Amino acid sequence: MFTTEPVALPELGRRARAAARALALAPTGAKDAALALAADLLEERAGEILDANATDVARAGNAGTNEAVIDRLRLSGDRVGAMAAGLRQVAGLADPVGQVVEGWVRPNGLRITQVRVPLGVVAIVYENRPNVTSDAFALCCKSGNAAFLRGSSAAISSNRAIASVLREALAKAGLPADALVLVEDTSREAAVEFMRLRESIDVLIPRGGPSLIAAIREHATVPVVIDGDGNCHVYVDAAADLAMAEAVVVDAKTQRPSVCNAAESLVVHRAVAPAFLPALARALPGVELVGDEASRALEASIGPATEDDFAREFLGPRLSVATVDDLDAAIAHVNRYSSGHSEAIVTTDLGSATRFTTEVDAAAVLVNASTRFVDGERFGFGAEIGISTQKLHARGPMGLRELTTTKYVVHGDGHTVA
Repeated sequence: MFTTEPVALPELGRRARAAARALALAPTGAKDAALALAADLLEERAGEILDANATDVARAGNAGTNEAVIDRLRLSGDRVGAMAAGLRQVAGLADPVGQVVEGWVRPNGLRITQVRVPLGVVAIVYENRPNVTSDAFALCCKSGNAAFLRGSSAAISSNRAIASVLREALAKAGLPADALVLVEDTSREAAVEFMRLRESIDVLIPRGGPSLIAAIREHATVPVVIDGDGNCHVYVDAAADLAMAEAVVVDAKTQRPSVCNAAESLVVHRAVAPAFLPALARALPGVELVGDEASRALEASIGPATEDDFAREFLGPRLSVATVDDLDAAIAHVNRYSSGHSEAIVTTDLGSATRFTTEVDAAAVLVNASTRFVDGERFGFGAEIGISTQKLHARGPMGLRELTTTKYVVHGDGHTVA
């Protein structure tokens, strides 16, 4: 919720908590109606949203913000349209609330059922990407959770405009407008207070860079699911189709370099590196390649790489390159430097593919496909609340199911233990 008068964070949390209780009981039809109305209103008010976004983009440009960050911030007619399409797509998905995970009957006749229920208040701290406001709302609404959102100061005008539309849609659908609460105070002090609202927040999901994640780890006292950075690798195996490998690497690196599922690191088997690396360099004219000595000996345009280069999420036109002797070395390299996000192998050898998918420790492992496919919408989730790089309670793209927990419902007939 936002007004001309500042509202204390604990009060915003109480409003989100009250709305979450109501939304948890809302029928699927009401939630779908809110999403459909929100999609229509986003399209109708696209001009207002783009005007607000232009203010944010201009402010970022005047502050000397780099282009990769501005790309995350910038909206267009197509991006607003994609936000609306995402809302409609989520509305068309199955409602997870009330789904029976499993059920059984004990020998004594006791009937036990495990059922999906909402988490409650899902808080999201995010940087620069105003589309997260819409995506988070869509998934939280459909899964019966209140969305408690704290965006960055850089995107505050855009987030206000988008949240206003979404809250109006909730009210028109007969649901509490506070099922979406936007925190306007973007100060660091407010961020720390937000991370500690244990009486209001059931789970906190950060979406941002290393500094945000570090702040969450230092200050948060509420349960957290980390949406971590993406040092994503593509390994080109000795048995790779090199034309396929080139297409996969080019797509993974350049289709949208500023996002977490873009490739940042390339690993190449020594047997194919002499042919592959020069061809790839020609196919990536705008990308700076930095690599180890073996890679630089094969392609003159590759500059020297530091240890930090192999571990870094560049979020821009830079790619680290390592040449390895065998699959064992490739897997070791990936596991050493991976952030646990998404890792890919290009190969025609089933054995190599199986070993890579089994032994590489990441939320998603791909065979002969770009890392850019690791995305909630591309996985068929409609959208995503984030991509978890931890192992509890969710891992990988987080859709509707990952925004629920379960409870056990037990039916007896006067059963007693004694």
